[in-house]
Amino acid sequence: MQIDPRASRQLLELQLSNSLNETNASDGNSGSTVDFASMMDGLLGTNSNSSNNTGTVGEDVNSAAISKRSSDGLLWLQLGSMYNPDASSVSSSNSNPISLSALLNTGAVDSSASVPTDFESLIASASAKYGVPESLIKAVIDTESGFNPNVVSSAGAKGLMQLMDGTAAGLGVSNAYDPAQNIDGGTKYLSLQLQRFGGEVKMALAAYNAGPGRVSSLGVSSDAELMSVLNRLPSETQAYISKVEKAQTKYMV
Repeated sequence: MQIDPRASRQLLELQLSNSLNETNASDGNSGSTVDFASMMDGLLGTNSNSSNNTGTVGEDVNSAAISKRSSDGLLWLQLGSMYNPDASSVSSSNSNPISLSALLNTGAVDSSASVPTDFESLIASASAKYGVPESLIKAVIDTESGFNPNVVSSAGAKGLMQLMDGTAAGLGVSNAYDPAQNIDGGTKYLSLQLQRFGGEVKMALAAYNAGPGRVSSLGVSSDAELMSVLNRLPSETQAYISKVEKAQTKYMV
């Protein structure tokens, strides 16, 4: 039995509009917009000429000021996409799965002698679950919240890994102030960006901060290429990448 794409579109619009509005409302000062018709066309594989926006789903890449998490790329969680949030590997229709840990093997290793935190077991558990190095998780937490589980940003991002409410909900986090939930959700989201960008850490960090669509719109495929067009990203994101990388050195040898 074939399903009329137009009927599917209407159903998806009804199911997703509330969630989408909640995510966008989480940062009213972002200035970003959502071309919903274009988004649905992309999801359903239809050919609509209603918009000239060629950016990633849910993002207006031409917006001058995009919130750090106004478009988190998590719509697939609600649609049951083939993109697997729990797999620590990168896969495509044209290649075999690639181990995320293999992609991230830079020669340096996490060290038990590094700067200790109050959340070692939670970080170790998330690292093992999603294939993200403990040192990188710690560096993101260090940069995002300074290991304060109760911090809230001016934009409304909460907890250790600074999750917006819409993003947290999409990741299954019901209480962003709970360290266990926040670290699990934040690490899952970070692993998704690493998968999306083929293990390129700088690109994943930029996506974590500015949104995956913003990074994809640059048309680059490696960290080296990203650095050559870094000035096209918000100054906050440019600084964010350096801050996380510098922080990571404290947690690895």
